[in-house]
Formats: sequence, structure tokens, C-alpha cells
Amino acid sequence: MTLYVEFLFWLSVAFLVYTHIGYPIALGILSGLGAGSRAGEVRGERVGSFPSMTADDPEAEDGPLPMVSLIIAAYDEEEVIEAKVLNALALEYPRERLQVIVASDGSSDATVRVAREAGADLVLDLPRGGKIPAQNAAAAAAEGDLLAFSDANSVWESSALTELLEPFRDPRVGYVCGQVRFVGPDGGNLEGAYWRYEMRVRELESGLAGVTAGNGAIYAVRADQYIPLEPSGSHDLSFPFALAKQGSFSLYCPKARAEEKVVPGLEGELARKRRMMIGLWDIVFNEGMTDIRGYSPLYFFEIASHRLLRYLSPAFHLVAFLANAALLGQGPVYRVTFALQLLVLLAAIVGRWVPILPFRICRYYLLVTFSIALGFWDRWRKGPPGYWEKAVGTR
Repeated sequence: MTLYVEFLFWLSVAFLVYTHIGYPIALGILSGLGAGSRAGEVRGERVGSFPSMTADDPEAEDGPLPMVSLIIAAYDEEEVIEAKVLNALALEYPRERLQVIVASDGSSDATVRVAREAGADLVLDLPRGGKIPAQNAAAAAAEGDLLAFSDANSVWESSALTELLEPFRDPRVGYVCGQVRFVGPDGGNLEGAYWRYEMRVRELESGLAGVTAGNGAIYAVRADQYIPLEPSGSHDLSFPFALAKQGSFSLYCPKARAEEKVVPGLEGELARKRRMMIGLWDIVFNEGMTDIRGYSPLYFFEIASHRLLRYLSPAFHLVAFLANAALLGQGPVYRVTFALQLLVLLAAIVGRWVPILPFRICRYYLLVTFSIALGFWDRWRKGPPGYWEKAVGTR
């Protein structure tokens, strides 16, 4: 029995260390060995059915640029929607080739009127149904060959759209996400620092078999490969693995940059992530993330490492803690590991009142990991998610 408990303890610890530290190292090693030559070639090739997106590229004269529909889902966004539409209209892309669509998900404020007055090409005044149904409706009404998506509170750099669309010159690319930076006072929230780590991991994935997730601030997909998802779905998580099964690559383009305000405070970040995680069960199991059919071996390695093991981290922590408690009488090594776990928990608690960096890191990690478990709990109690809410303080 003791050997079994020891096995569970060390296996859980190994998975936790691997998914957070070992996996990025493994990606770096594989990249150095050239294991991702296919995706790397896709990212760099100058092929495709339309010319370079870059405005000063002479090849842009060899044919028309693709029609692009930029879709902005909005729920009660009257305070930011005008600035967002004007930001979209100011992008470095031919105006006649850009369609700006605002899909209002049953907004009760002046979102629809303000969006129209700001110059959006199409404003959909939809009944309340959720973000995904609003995006589905906008995609169905879009005229673009490529569909770009953005949050209402995201601010894109002027060159972001041209950079975001550049990889689509290769017909094997189905989805591209850009780089999002979180700005403003964090109030103890380390989400900005976490995203710098996450973007580096996605850059490595992009050079191998493709990214395993995107972000809601800045991304694009081919119109003929858009997948109408259920309300519990998520473009960020569903599109990359679904398109991989169709033989398309999903890439990360760090030159396509956007900014959003960070949630001011860790409690607010926990609430935001908890809402996001409610639909995780449906994406992982009902939409087929765990179904390996259609994955290349390298992409399955990425999905298992970056997604499945990450989502299981609350269970690994619980098993490691309970197994360690049962092994306290088995030698000093287990007393040391148990003390380390208790110190991390204590640091996370103290971090609420003593905002020095080590305590802040422990608190952020604990609450973000806990949000996964809370999301599964909410999903079990309440069923699939439907409506969406804005994160407080991000407008």
C-alpha cells in the first residue's frame, strides 16, 4: 500500500513540474532539433491565393487583397464601443476590403446606437444568447474571405490586421492568433506576467505543430473553415484543435499586437477565469479535444502537455497533498515535501495582505489553479454555460 501511495505522490509531482516547467523546455529542445519543420515552413512560406498583406510590399500589386470581416461581439459596451470601432476603421488595411461588424448580444444600453454612429458597416441587434451565438450570427452575415475577431475592449496596433493576416498566404493555415498585452494597474493580479510566459510557449508551439489555444483579443480564421460552436464553446480553445483535425495549421503571430486592461485585483481575475472554465468540460469531452483521431503525433503531444495535463493540475495537487500527508512517517524526504506544500499555501494566504513578489506568485498560482476546479464544479451544478459577463474594471 505504501508503494502505491508513493507512486501516486511522485507521479503527481512529476506531472505538475512537467506541465509548467518541463513542457516549455521540451518545446525548446524539439525546436532546436528541427522537429517542427512542417509548421515552421508553413509560417515562413510565401505562397497562397492572395498577395502579401504588408502595405509597403511590392507584391501587394499582383492581385486584390482578400475581403476581411472584423467581428466584435459586444454586451453592454457603450463606454468602449465607439473607441473600438474607430480603432478598427483606423487599421492599415484598404477600407473597401474591410467590413466592421458589431454583434450586440442583447445589450440593454446604447451599444447598438453608438456602434452605428461610430461607423460600423454592420451592427446586429441580437437577442440575448451568449457570446458564441453572437459570433455565429456575425460570421453568417459576414462578407469576408477571412474573419477576424476582437474583444470590444481590445485596442489593436495600426499594423495588427495586416500582420495577423500575413500567414494566411499559405492555404494550409486556417487560424492565426496575435499577441495580447495586459496593461494598467494590476492590483496584485499577475495575469500580465503569466501571459508573457504563455505567449512564449505558444510561439514555440507555433513553430512545431501549431498552437493549442488562442486568445479573444486578436485572432482570425478562414470564413470557409469557421465552425459554428455551441454556446458553451470557445473559439480560443476549440478552433485550433478542430482545425488540426482538418489538416490545417493554427499559428501565433507575435507581430499582430493588441492591448487590453488587466483585471484590477486577483479576486476579479479568479471570478473571470472561473466563468471561463465552466465550458471547459464541454470543450474537452463533448467537442472532442481528447479524441486523438486526426491529430499528428506532435500535435497530440502539445495538446496532452499544454491542455489536458494543465487542466488536471488541481487533481494532481490534491493527490500530491493527500498522499504526502499519508507518507509523513516514511522518512524525512516526505516531511520536507509536505512542509514545502504548506509553505506555498501559507505564502498564498499571506499574499493577500503582504504584496511582495514571492507571496503574490504563490497566491496567483493557487487561485488560478483553483479556478479550474471551481469551473468544473459550476458546470456540474449549473450545466453548460450560456450568457457571458464583462470582467469588472477592464473597460
